[in-house]
Order: sequence, then structure tokens, then C-alpha cells
Amino acid sequence: MVKNFETKFTGWAFIVAAILLWGGWGLSSHHVGEYFVVSDFEAIGENVWYWIWMYRFHIFGWVTMAISMFALVSIIARKPYRVLVLPGAGMIIVGTFTIAIAAAYYYNYGAWGVGQTAGKSSEEIQEFMNSILYTNQYVTCFVRFGRIFSGVGFVLLGTAFVKWHLLAKWLGWFTIIFGLAAMGVIMMIPNNFEVYKPLFHVKVIWLVVMGVTLLIKGVNLPESKP
Repeated sequence: MVKNFETKFTGWAFIVAAILLWGGWGLSSHHVGEYFVVSDFEAIGENVWYWIWMYRFHIFGWVTMAISMFALVSIIARKPYRVLVLPGAGMIIVGTFTIAIAAAYYYNYGAWGVGQTAGKSSEEIQEFMNSILYTNQYVTCFVRFGRIFSGVGFVLLGTAFVKWHLLAKWLGWFTIIFGLAAMGVIMMIPNNFEVYKPLFHVKVIWLVVMGVTLLIKGVNLPESKP
């Protein structure tokens, strides 16, 4: 088992990502749904700067998750593991940034919409809502496909964990099953954000488990070659 500064940094990166993601979401004063509605801007406007900062923490959670994946790759992307580790981690990172872009849209439009709807008539507000509908529809694809891309990556990365015993086998299977579930739920039940929500919480739990495992046990690198 390898347990050194590299595994400690990576472990803490996973944990910090979980704290930012969960903290930013959990402490937010208002959660936007799949589409913006007028009441969203009213709720955000009650404490707009607090809402902005919580969303910033949440978005930087996605960024930190990508950092943790890059750090993990730097440790375990060796022969023969890298054939699964690199594409697996790469797909998770692609999916993570895709979701981060979607989150940035909700963050930007949420704060911007407060000013755009303040003091406007119902007709003007409806016109504004219609103007962001098409962009909103496009961004929902970012959310769905970001999770699908990540799901593919989780399956590949988990397979590497199991095949070469890089981490505990149960954690490898947890990673695989979560990846399959993420892909299955999104593709079989489209356009239902309420059903998608548990995927976010399970992913944060996975981040915490990964971080604690790396801090306590490190990573196993049998049969590694330069």
C-alpha cells in the first residue's frame, strides 16, 4: 500500500470537494428546479448575495472534484492500470465540468434575473421568462449528459479498482454500480430532475468515502511498471 503526501493531498481534495458541493447546496437559501419560474427570482432576491456565495461554493466543489480526479490519476495512471484509469477518470472530469457549466448558468441567470424582474409588470416578467426558456432547455441537456459522461467514467474507474485491487473491492463495486445507476436513471427516465437529485447525494458520499479511504489506507499499486 502506498501512503504518502500524494495520497494525503488527493484524499483531502476529495473531502474538500464533498464539503463544497454539499455545503453550498445544503446551506443555499433557495434551490432552482429544472426551469426557472418567477418565484425563483423572488426567493433569490430576499438574500441575493448570500445565495450567490453559496452557489459559488457549490460550483467550486465541482472544480475541486476535477482536481481530486487529476490528482488520483497522477498516482495510479501507470502500466497496466492506466488503460482503464485514464479514460475512466477522463470521462468523470468531462462530466464534472459539463455539470459545472450547467451550474454556472443557473448561478448567473438566477442572480441576473433578480434585477431583470424587479419592479416589472407581469407582462414584462413573462416576456423575460420566455426569453430564457430556450437557453434553459439547452442547459438541461448539460445536466443530463454530464451525469451520463460521469457514469461511464465511474464504470471504467471502478473496474480498474476491482481488477487490480487498487482500493477496497467493495469501493470498486460501489463505483461501478453507481456509474451504471447514473447512466440507467438518466437514459430510462428522461426530464425528471426530482429523480436525478439522489444521484448528486450519492456522488458526494462517494467523494467522502474515497477521501477517507485514501487518507487512512492509501492506494495499492501491485504489479506497477514505469
